Amino acid sequence: MKKQITQPGSGARAIKAGLSAIMAAVLSACVNYAGIHSDKQMAQPQQYETTQSLPAESGHWPAADWADQFGDAQLKALLEEALKGSPTIAQARARLAGAQAYADTAKASTMPRVDAEYSLQRQQFSGTAEVPPPYAGTWQTQNTGLLSASYDLDLWGKNRESMKAAVSQVEASEADAEVVKLTLTTAIARTYNQLARLYVLHDIAQQEVGRREQIDRITAGRIATGLDTEVERKTAQANLATARSALAGLDGSILTTRYQLAALMGEGPDRGLAITRPALGVGDEVRLPDNLPANLVSRRPDIVAARWRVDAITHEVKEAKAEFYPDINLSAAIGLDAFGFGRFLTAASRTANVGPAINLPIFDAGALRAQLKGRYADFDDAVATYNQTLITALSNVATQLAQIRSSDVQLGDAQTAQQAAREADDLAITQYKGGLTNQLTVLNADMNALQADQAVANLLMNRRDQQIALASALGGGYVDTSSESIHSAAAAAPSNPVVAAR
Repeated sequence: MKKQITQPGSGARAIKAGLSAIMAAVLSACVNYAGIHSDKQMAQPQQYETTQSLPAESGHWPAADWADQFGDAQLKALLEEALKGSPTIAQARARLAGAQAYADTAKASTMPRVDAEYSLQRQQFSGTAEVPPPYAGTWQTQNTGLLSASYDLDLWGKNRESMKAAVSQVEASEADAEVVKLTLTTAIARTYNQLARLYVLHDIAQQEVGRREQIDRITAGRIATGLDTEVERKTAQANLATARSALAGLDGSILTTRYQLAALMGEGPDRGLAITRPALGVGDEVRLPDNLPANLVSRRPDIVAARWRVDAITHEVKEAKAEFYPDINLSAAIGLDAFGFGRFLTAASRTANVGPAINLPIFDAGALRAQLKGRYADFDDAVATYNQTLITALSNVATQLAQIRSSDVQLGDAQTAQQAAREADDLAITQYKGGLTNQLTVLNADMNALQADQAVANLLMNRRDQQIALASALGGGYVDTSSESIHSAAAAAPSNPVVAAR
C-alpha cells in the first residue's frame, strides 16, 4: 500500500475552502439585496449651458467682508452685531452641535467598550427550586461585581459607514450654518438699502411739498388778479395735502424699516431707533469671475450642504447593505459573585466568561430589503435636491447679473428724462407765475418731474440691491474647506457617490 503524503498547509486550505462553501450556501439562503440599486447621478456644472449668460469677465469672487465695498461704517457694525446676537445664528450653532454629538456617538460604536458593574441583592431563595441546601429556603445577600468588555468586529463596515455618514452630516450642518449666516447678512444689507431708498424718496417728497406750496401761493396771487378761480385754489390745496400725506407715509415706512432691522439683528424695536440715515456708496464694479460654474459648487454653502448630504446617504446605503451580513461581537467578563460579604473577595468567588456572538438574518419578512429601498429613495431625493440647488444657484447669478445690466441701461435714459422733466417744470412755474399758462400745465409738469425723480432714485437703489443679491448669489465670500471638500476631485472629475451606493 502506498503511503499518502499531505503537503504542508493543504489541510488548512481545505478547511478554509469548506467554511467558505458553507458560508456561501448559508448566505444564499438568507435575505439579500439583489435587484435593489439606484442609477441617479449628481449633475456636473459643465453639463449646463452658461457661457452666454455667465460670461468670463476676469472679476473677483466676493470677499467675506463684501458689504464693506459700499463704504458705510454703520452697515458693517450692524452686520457684526447681528452675527453675534441673532437667535437665528444661535439656532444654526445648536443644530451643528447636535450633529457633532451624533457623530461622536457613531464613532464610539467603532471602538471597544468596557463596563464595570456592581450589584447587591437581598433575596429569599425557594426551598423547592434549583438552589441546593443550605441556601434553599433561606435569605441571602448576593454580591456581584463584573468588569466586562465587548467589541463588534464590524467585518462588513456597518459601524464605520454609520460613522462616515454622521461625519458627512456634520459637514452639511456646518455648511447650513453658513447658509443661515449669508441669508441673515444679505437680508440686513438689503433692508438697510431699503432704508436708504426711503430716505431718498423722503427728500424728494419734501421737495415736492415745497413746490406744491409754491404753486398754492402763485394760485392765490392769480386769483387776486382774476387769472384763476376758486377751482384752481382748491386743486392746489388738494395737491399740497396729498404731497404732505405722502411725506408722512414715508416717515412711517422709515420707522417700520428700522424696526425690521432691529428684529433681524435679534434686538428689540428700540434698537432700530438708534439707526441713523444710511450713507451707502456705489460699490465695486460688477464683473463675474472666470470659470464660474465649476467654482461655484465650492463657493455656495447651499450647494456644499446638498453635496455632503448625498455623501452621507451614500454611506447610509452601505450601512444598510452591511445589515444583510453576519454580525460578530466578541465579549469577555471577569468578576466576583458570592452570597454574603465574607466570601465575596475570595478566589472561590471569581467568575469569568469569554466568547463570540454571531447574528445572521435568515428571514425577516422583507424588513431589511424595505430598509435598503428606503435608503435608496433618500439617496435619489438627495441627488435631485443637489441638482436642483445647482440649477437654482446658476439661475440666481444669471438673473442678478441681467438685472444689473438692465438697470445700468435704464439709468442713463432715466437721468436724461429727469433733467428734461425738471427743466420743463421750472419753465412751467415761470410761465404760470407770469400768467402765460394755466395751472393744469404746471401740475402736469410737476407730476412728470416728481415721477422722474422717483424713477432715478428707485433705479439707483434697485441697482445696489441687485449688487447685494449678486454677492450673495456668488456665495458671499464662503469657501468650502471641509476636509479638503469631498472632494476637490468631485468638482474636477465625473466620479460620483452613486458609484459607491450601488
